[in-house]
Amino acid sequence: MPNSKPAANKLRVLFTCIGRRVSLLNSFRKAARELKTDISLLGTDTTELSSALQLCDKGFLVKPVMHASYIKQLLSIVKANRVKLLVPTIDTDLSLIAENKPKFAAAGCCVLISEPGIVDICQDKRKTYRFLLKNGFDTPVTTSVQTALTKKKLKWPCFLKPWDGNASRGTAKVNSRKELLFFAQRIPNPICQEFVNGTEHTCDVYVDLGMKVRCVVPRKRIEVRAGEVSKGQVVKHPRIMREAASLVETLGAGPGVITLQLFLTNEGKVKFIEINPRFGGGVPLAIKAGANFPKWVLQEVLGRKTNILFDGFKDKVIMLRYDGEVWLENANKKIKK
Repeated sequence: MPNSKPAANKLRVLFTCIGRRVSLLNSFRKAARELKTDISLLGTDTTELSSALQLCDKGFLVKPVMHASYIKQLLSIVKANRVKLLVPTIDTDLSLIAENKPKFAAAGCCVLISEPGIVDICQDKRKTYRFLLKNGFDTPVTTSVQTALTKKKLKWPCFLKPWDGNASRGTAKVNSRKELLFFAQRIPNPICQEFVNGTEHTCDVYVDLGMKVRCVVPRKRIEVRAGEVSKGQVVKHPRIMREAASLVETLGAGPGVITLQLFLTNEGKVKFIEINPRFGGGVPLAIKAGANFPKWVLQEVLGRKTNILFDGFKDKVIMLRYDGEVWLENANKKIKK
């Protein structure tokens, strides 16, 4: 690895836990070309066998998120490479990065992360439920399993999921008290939620560096695989867009892209179920439809003006995802161990 310091005029962006986020990586690269900006895309992961890490301009192997030296390693990478923008991509390190945001800011690095208390509300589904109720946003009735079992009459089916879960892991639709008892013993930290009949949607909500909601893109989830949308369609639904913007503004989340999960019920109600303060896995669909989040982020970091229309994206665009490949024949010299 060369020992010379990185050129000061190049914009360096670091993605943490980059894993399989190839499309997001490429979207930032394309945005930089459109802006005629010299950019270097860096990534971290715990293994070299990470498709997106292999496609970064420079990759770094780091300790697992919960390791005591994780933040120290990230800060070292940021300082040594003069990173100007840090983009978390999954749930696992959001709280740690949020708590240490001032340290990154002191190193001259802008982080697309909400404040720690807001991240906590988003990652604890019990707190998410209380926030939604308190602020007048419709949401499925949610209780502890113990409370549900004390009710003489419980409307079936119900939905069980961990209050601290992600990627739809450990969830179950239950149709009786017997099933509720069975799955409650197998799902960690379970909560019991009213089952909603309707169409599930995701909203990508862009919050600028001034903490203003600038654009909301609703996406209908047609098919999901391993918790991530594999088939989806942009649905320009004005009421969903208004309510999603209001929710994010009330919460005070951002900057960056905030991902909301909701159901549009068969009766036409909008019921919010989850808030994820990061880029969602299906965000390439919103970007393709014209909500160019990477370009807007880069423009802001570079101090340039943005031209963002709240509903300035194409309607009815459909994404059908498929698996791609990254081939490795020799050790990647771009990855620093």
